[in-house]
Amino acid sequence: MNPMRNGMKVAKWEIKRNLKNKTFLISIFLTPALIILFSFFGSMFSNSEDTGQVKVHVNDQAGVLNAVQQTAKDQKLDWKVKQTKVAEKEAAKRIKDAEETAYIFIDQQAIEKGIIPVYVSEDIEDTFAAEARGALEGTLKAVQLQKAGLTNAQLSTVSTPIQFKEIAAGNDDAAKEDFMQKLIPGVFGGLILFSISFSGMYIFQSASTEKKDKIAEIILSSVTPGDLMQGKILGYFVLGMLQALVYVAAGLAIAIWKLDSDVLKYLLAPETALYVAIAILGYLLFSALFVGIGATVADMSSASNFQGLVMALPFLPFIFMGPVLSNPEGIVAQIGTYIPFSAPGVLIMRLIMLDEWPWPQIIISLAILLVSIWVFMKLAGKIFKVGIMMYGKNATPKEILKWIRA
Repeated sequence: MNPMRNGMKVAKWEIKRNLKNKTFLISIFLTPALIILFSFFGSMFSNSEDTGQVKVHVNDQAGVLNAVQQTAKDQKLDWKVKQTKVAEKEAAKRIKDAEETAYIFIDQQAIEKGIIPVYVSEDIEDTFAAEARGALEGTLKAVQLQKAGLTNAQLSTVSTPIQFKEIAAGNDDAAKEDFMQKLIPGVFGGLILFSISFSGMYIFQSASTEKKDKIAEIILSSVTPGDLMQGKILGYFVLGMLQALVYVAAGLAIAIWKLDSDVLKYLLAPETALYVAIAILGYLLFSALFVGIGATVADMSSASNFQGLVMALPFLPFIFMGPVLSNPEGIVAQIGTYIPFSAPGVLIMRLIMLDEWPWPQIIISLAILLVSIWVFMKLAGKIFKVGIMMYGKNATPKEILKWIRA
């Protein structure tokens, strides 16, 4: 029979078996569901914790109430402004038992002296004074200048506030656009790498479980060890991509909800293809390791330190995270790019951070990954062929080395 056809049969069997597994389905959908749920409740609670509208009572004897209301509206202040006839002494008493309340007294004498009495309740935030100054100062200053006898043209010129606009070197909008163009596809690629790499870990567990339950003997009566290994790698790749798509859908929903940006525009960019390619190469590398080493474990609970170390390899990029984020062009970041086990994660981090992509380094890194995948696939085939039929104990590094040399 065609080996590729046998591998496809194994892949379909793995996919169907896991899709019927409640634990696997829960692991796919529960995490994004919890993220969305917590995001929703977080927003709800943050909104419920807002202080609400401040009731601003203005004793207006200068005819500026409408101007104050319009200014508060223009500045989007959470104020409910209304006229009051309450005197200062009475306001001082009322404010003691009030909540989210302020009394402002504006008369001709206050305008001339430039001192406006403001009474606030204890629960008013400290920022209210700054808000009141911003809302009232321009209007009251205009009244002062009008009383000084300025013409309307002079009054308009003098009362217009001078604003300072900080402009960074280069085009700010273009820089933001460029960063988003790299960030969103990079996060997408990192999410795929994370998802399918974790699905690769399931290969380790699958091979070990089949050995323990003696299922491997039944399967190998119909297919070769090579077909079984290839089928597992292909099957868990599909399952990992399914998991990644669910995560991405959840992430897109949150991003569209939370971010004021056209996320899909950035996601459907040519750069995304490179990030996805890096993620897939990372999966193929780690899946070769996991399927080979998984075949050497008699029981998941008794895995040796050596086998546990192999399982930790996908987390190697986290060691380089600090140096990469602080200096993506530095020597440490470049070294991480050329180490096969850290290359996928480090490369994605670097491409997000760098203004200009170092294409020679990218090509070298991808070439190292491709060669490493070919080598580890060959080694994994030799290990899997012998290890899958060994029962009762975990293989030692010495035994594994012997199988490789055979």
